[in-house]
Amino acid sequence: MKSLSQQYRIGAIAKFAGVPVTTLRVWEARHQAFRPIKTAGQHRLYGEEDLLRATLLKQLSDQGYAISTIASLDIAALNDLMHKQSGQSSGLAKLASNRNVSLAIVGLALAGQVESKAFSAHLQNIHLVTTGVYQSLEMVRQTPPNTAPDIFLLKINTLHEIVVHEILQAARAMRASKIVVLYNYGREQVVRSMRDYRMMVRREPLSDYELAELINSVLVVDASQELSETTTSVTIPARKYSDYVLKKISGISTNVLCECPRHVAEIIAQLASFEQYSQECLNKSAEDAHLHAYLSSVSGSARALFEQALEKVASHEGIDLNAQE
Repeated sequence: MKSLSQQYRIGAIAKFAGVPVTTLRVWEARHQAFRPIKTAGQHRLYGEEDLLRATLLKQLSDQGYAISTIASLDIAALNDLMHKQSGQSSGLAKLASNRNVSLAIVGLALAGQVESKAFSAHLQNIHLVTTGVYQSLEMVRQTPPNTAPDIFLLKINTLHEIVVHEILQAARAMRASKIVVLYNYGREQVVRSMRDYRMMVRREPLSDYELAELINSVLVVDASQELSETTTSVTIPARKYSDYVLKKISGISTNVLCECPRHVAEIIAQLASFEQYSQECLNKSAEDAHLHAYLSSVSGSARALFEQALEKVASHEGIDLNAQE
């Protein structure tokens, strides 16, 4: 039996998937692509799985698949076809833009939004590759994607301490680089703890533009150019060294006359602070979202580069960074 929590009229499905209503009705009547429920007033209502199916069917049909051959496939099979198609074209995409970003998604409606034509319009310079779509965190732990995703994107209705633990477990199972969580309800204390774990957390609802800016904010960009320009990008590595470790490094006496370990450690701490500040600004309000996403990605990129510099300086000076934990 389908859940009544998330249901849509056919017009909403058409808008999300970028498929005319008449085409969806043909897919349903002729190929049994969807199985809507009927209300007492005989109105058809479609669920989250129907939304994702419509989006995947549209993308696959655009790539040359006959709807008659794919309409009966389940979500997992449709995703497999998408992954194969993405794998065949990833080489060309990488040469063209060098901006491939992989996603694992929890939430069928969220996956439908991300894979829709309307959302893609806000990510013109980024090629998104979905490595897995899951209905729950438990499914992620049971069958993690074969390839570690750059971004683990989740829709969670209610946040609490147990869910945070489950998110971290799932992220470790799939070896995700970054975690982005969208939620409806949650105590501020829980949200703060999630940000301490370097998760990007935003309260729903989010427009396509706002969600696109969240994804932009966890990408390394060339600081000399705007996000809208053609730049190379990969996910920003998570922070390596805590403020406590950086403070200990700053106090170590070395043979370097310019006190490089101390200066580099202080720069990292300042960049990490500003990175967190920019993310919080982005989390709190949609106003100036593009600017805060840009500032967050630039400061995160710089912080990651200086962490590499710190490791080189430490190696030169014989400092064991692991011993400072």
